[in-house]
Amino acid sequence: MSPSDQPSVRLRPEIVALPAYRQGKAANASAFKLSSNENPFDPLPGVVDAVNAVSAFNRYPDASALALRERLAARYGVASDEVHIGAGSVALLAQLITAAAGPGDEVLYSWRSFEAYPSLVTVSGATSVTVPNRADHGHDLPAMAAMITPRTRVVLVCSPNNPTGVVVTADEFAAFMDQVPTDLLVILDEAYAEFVTDPAAVDGTTLLGRYPNLVVLRTFSKAYGLAGLRVGYGIGPVGILDAARATAIPLSVTGQASAAALASLDAEAELLARVAVIAARRDGIQQALAGAGLHSPSSQANFVWLPLGEATAAATERFTDAGLVVRPFHPEGIRVSIGEEESVATLLRISAEIVQDLPTGHPARRLG
Repeated sequence: MSPSDQPSVRLRPEIVALPAYRQGKAANASAFKLSSNENPFDPLPGVVDAVNAVSAFNRYPDASALALRERLAARYGVASDEVHIGAGSVALLAQLITAAAGPGDEVLYSWRSFEAYPSLVTVSGATSVTVPNRADHGHDLPAMAAMITPRTRVVLVCSPNNPTGVVVTADEFAAFMDQVPTDLLVILDEAYAEFVTDPAAVDGTTLLGRYPNLVVLRTFSKAYGLAGLRVGYGIGPVGILDAARATAIPLSVTGQASAAALASLDAEAELLARVAVIAARRDGIQQALAGAGLHSPSSQANFVWLPLGEATAAATERFTDAGLVVRPFHPEGIRVSIGEEESVATLLRISAEIVQDLPTGHPARRLG
């Protein structure tokens, strides 16, 4: 921060020191944007029509998105008060963390995981406690359980994990919950759940009502293609969700977002057919990357993780020069969203070239 950028008023130093959230780099007209895990398919006409029909911009929306809550409650067999709608699942994360943790408290999560976690914890006043991912880039839940202390107020479990794509299995999660105190909030962040094809993966919607301390988060941004409208939901015990509602910015979910989510549920079969295309494209890309000699974790999301380590910066530049905008996480690796079919050949060609230039023995290289 330059001297001219120094704040002129007294602010919380830990907030001033926080890096701003960095959105995935925009792509020019000739490039493919594979940096933000967006759905590459255009919005369905019926969903667009539903959004356009909500034209009373001069009126506030329904503060609780009741129609959407009732629809989701019926879908999952819960009461409407057991569903909370937010401006994307990240807004719900912020509300829940703020409701449960403050100065002197700890929030526990695996790392690397969703890049917003550290900032959300710092903003709440709490302290992050991180546990390294396993060698396969997934959560080490036994190690996380061992790190729970009386100061721990929230545990975040991300499945599939962003940015590595590795899932937590149902058996792993059940064993973990058996070790967690029942008064400790556990948030199962399932933003990419619809892309999962592994039958062993945890499915939070099958656990509703089983644990008094569990909240499951989902979003319409990814599978349903509503990233620009910002709408997600949480399902869990009423007392926990009421506390989250108390921290929420009022009226943050727009009427257009609610209408689009309802229309998307109406068109779910068509949308999930698109999800199946993306999942199959992901699997094909992963198979080709392995064939090229890249040691990449098994992703169950709509992205793949290239654990390139110190080669991340140079590899990002090569992708950019080839017309692919990817998401680097220096110095660990690159997350590449599954995009248009037309992007795949270039992705695989550049990836193969990068692998061949890695030194012998590099962790990301399968070939000796």
